[in-house]
Order: sequence, then C-alpha cells, then structure tokens
Amino acid sequence: MTDAGLPPIVSPGAEPVGYPHAEAIPAALHGPTSSLAGLTILVTGLGVSGYPAAVHVAERGAEVIVVDSDTARDLSEREAILRVFDVDIRRGDEHVADIPCSRSGRTPDLIITSPGWRPDQPLLAAADRAGIPVIGEVELAWRVRGTNSAPWLVVTGTNGKTTTTSMLAAMLQAAGLRARACGNIGAPLLEAVLDPEADVLAIELSSFQLHWQFSMSAHAAAVLNIADDHLDWHGDRDSYIADKAKAYSNVARACVYNVADPTTRTMVEDAEVIAGARAIGFGTGIPRPGEFGLVDDVLVDRAFVAERRTSAAELASTADVAAASGNPDRPASPHQVANALAAAALARSLDVPPIAIRDGLRAHTTGGHRLEVVGESGRIQWIDDSKATNPHAADAALSAFESVVWIAGGLAKGARYDELVAAHAHRLRAVVLIGTDRQPLRRALGEHAPGVPVHEIDEIDDAELPAELRGAEVIAEAVGAAGTWAQVGDTVLLAPAAASMDQFRDYASRGELFAEAVSTYLEG
Repeated sequence: MTDAGLPPIVSPGAEPVGYPHAEAIPAALHGPTSSLAGLTILVTGLGVSGYPAAVHVAERGAEVIVVDSDTARDLSEREAILRVFDVDIRRGDEHVADIPCSRSGRTPDLIITSPGWRPDQPLLAAADRAGIPVIGEVELAWRVRGTNSAPWLVVTGTNGKTTTTSMLAAMLQAAGLRARACGNIGAPLLEAVLDPEADVLAIELSSFQLHWQFSMSAHAAAVLNIADDHLDWHGDRDSYIADKAKAYSNVARACVYNVADPTTRTMVEDAEVIAGARAIGFGTGIPRPGEFGLVDDVLVDRAFVAERRTSAAELASTADVAAASGNPDRPASPHQVANALAAAALARSLDVPPIAIRDGLRAHTTGGHRLEVVGESGRIQWIDDSKATNPHAADAALSAFESVVWIAGGLAKGARYDELVAAHAHRLRAVVLIGTDRQPLRRALGEHAPGVPVHEIDEIDDAELPAELRGAEVIAEAVGAAGTWAQVGDTVLLAPAAASMDQFRDYASRGELFAEAVSTYLEG
C-alpha cells in the first residue's frame, strides 16, 4: 500500500494511452530539428496555440495548411509571418467543413488542432474516419522537446489551475530554478519546451488540451478538483473526467490528488504510470502520512520527508497564503490554502526545500479578476471574480461573504446550478442576471431561492454598436441595478458562474468593464 492508503501504482512503462491512429503519426516529428520535408500538415486555428505550431512545422520544411473559420479578427501580422514560410492560409466557414487538400493535391498526413476545436467538429470527425492522426499542442510539444529534459509539472482541474500554476512557478523560482509557467498560462507550451535555459516547466492544462494528447509523461501532475464544466464540449461528465485523468498517465514520480474530492483519487487509482510513482494527497485538514495538509495555521508536508510516519516538514503559514492570494488583510480562504498545498506537493516532488515554498508564496502575485476589490463606498464592497466561469468557482467566491448582491450569468456550457443556489440562497440579497443563457440560473433561483429578488439585464440589441460596447452597456446596467439593492455591509459580487464569450471578449474583458462601471457608478 502507498502512504496514503492507495493501492500500489505500478505500470510497465510510458506506453501511449490508447489512440487509434498513433502509428500514423510521422516519426520525423520527434525532436526539434529533424526535417519534415515531404509531409503535409494541417493546422486548425490561428490562435495562441495554432499559430506557433504552424510556424514550427513550416520552419522544418512541411507543406502547411492553416484553416480558421474566423474572418473578423485582424491576424494580418501572423499571416504575414506564415506566408514567409509559404503557409497556405484559408479563413472562413467553408474551409473547416471537411479535410482540405494542399496546393499540390495531397491529403494531410497529420492534423495539429487548437484546443477549442471539439472532437465532433466536421473536419476533425472526417479525419478520424479517414485514419488521419490528430494531435494538439501538448502532444506536439512532448514529441518535439528533444534534448530539453526540463521536468514537466502539470496542473489541471476544474478550478484553481492558474493560481496553483503561478504559485508553483514562484516556489520553483524561489528555489533558484529557472522555471517557466506555460501551457494555458504564460508562454505557449511549444515555445517553452524549445527554451534550452528552462530548468523546469510549470504547466497549466485544460481538459481541451489534454483531450488531444496521449503520450505525455509528466514528472508529477495534480488534478485539483472535478466539477461539471464544459459538458457541451466533452459531451458528458464521464468524457470530461476521462480527459482530465490523462494528466496522470505515464507520470514518473507523483500523482497529486485532492483528499476531499473522491473523483481525483479514483483517477489516481486507475492511472497507468511509471513504476515507482506515488500517490500524494492534499487537503485542508491534518494530513496522514503521504499527504500535504494543515496543522493549526501551518502548511505541512508528510509525504516528501524521511520520517513521514512520525513527523512533518513545516512549509508556510496561512498568512503567507493570504498574501500570495492578494488579500493579506483577510484570512486565507480554504480553496486558496488547497491551491497552495497542491503547488507545494508538485514543487516538493522535485526536492524543492521547504523554505522555498514559503518564500515563493510571499513573492507570488495573483492574477486579476479573482476576488479583486474594485470599489468600496458606504461600507459596501464591490468584488470582481470574473474568473469564476463555472458553478464550482462561483461556490468558492460566494462562500467568502455573508450578504451578497450577486451578478451572474453568461454561457452556461451545460452546467447545472441547483446545488450552487441551494447552498447560498441564505446569503443572497438579490441577483442580477446577465448573459444570453440565463434560463438555467433563472430556473434554479426560482426553485431554490424563491424569495430572492432577481433583476434581469436584457441584451443590447443594437447591431450598429460594436460587440465590446454592447458588453460595456450590459455590465453598466448590471452595476446600476446591483447598486439599488445593496445595503450597508453587503458585497456586490461579480462571480458569473458562466463563460463570458456571449457578450464579452473574454473573462478578463468582463472584469475590466465591471471595474470601470463600478468606478463610474461610485463617482456619480
């Protein structure tokens, strides 16, 4: 048995997780410099992952086609660089309905897809039927890393990924390591693996990114938590969990799981890993041997210490976590403590000394739109937690306050809100609903919080107005409505529990517009 009471984790080695077309992936792809001449490679999407992938394979001599349905974004700079390498760029819906042939009449030998493309997208579904291999940026990066032996420390989960990854990078840097935060945060993963000066990579991966990989072998990986999210993309909860679980496949040293989330433990139990890898739990209670946890207000390690059955290594305090979370004057929230413990477990898997855990937390700066105070007047606080893009994240935000005027709504992505609303109905002064997909929240509020006033903000139906300005008007109306309900001691909380792309560019834009609207409202 392992220290945490799990079955032994043993596997015959780092074999690819079953992918039906693995044998068709060109062997020349391995390493960063081998020639790809004679290969035709299709890249889907011109975004932050598709563009560097297209440049990389084109530089190595492949005949490259890039398709993207979006014709509105100004991507002229990227297109100009790609054309230097004679990349065939095709934009518009008509180019993503089926597998294109190259200028020379060849069918692609390989497709490198951007993470936002769903497996049932017509072009990708056609590739599967035709036996053409499809990989994503993670699989590509793993194969081309070549002599870069920098260990991969992988972070995934429904919520807390970005904070945990940035905490991890800060801890590694405090230990004197040249660490890069990358993947879904910071630098594109392909760029990071080609950096010969990186000692270690702290990698945030989404379920979309993990879906398209099958041979990654991380040094250590953590799945922070699992809650329903992106079910519209994955099709169902089981498929979502299966993609998240890929983070543990072929792990070399430590599978870090959440002791409070049985699903993450099951993932570890089912994982095929390198022989000798250990299961390491983290939680906000007193840890057992083989776990990271909390004793009074001290974060401790009972996994990577010699006498873990009888002792623990002190790592940091909850005050350090509060400072790392950007709220040094408030007690650290349980979910932020959990994030810090998960980051510490990954760092300690590389023998980072305990003092670096503390110093890394103290040096850490939090990203924006995470429980960020953007205004205060008349003992009413205005909080931006636009990063709460699903019910699980909104649950953590709502739990932090006693009396809330809640601004919520957006793209539900197939999520349900019954548990969230039922758990927090007692703290809701009022709810202001935004977004184009309000029905799931409206229904849950009517059933579980029937006495709570609900004010709905209609969409701005003005085709002449640019999308960004329509979003600004929506959020300004929401702020005004919230202000009429808020009373002394209340918190007006933007924690949408939904994605932003229906009315805003992204969650950051939503948060920025909220902060601007709050400033204007308070000044007026």
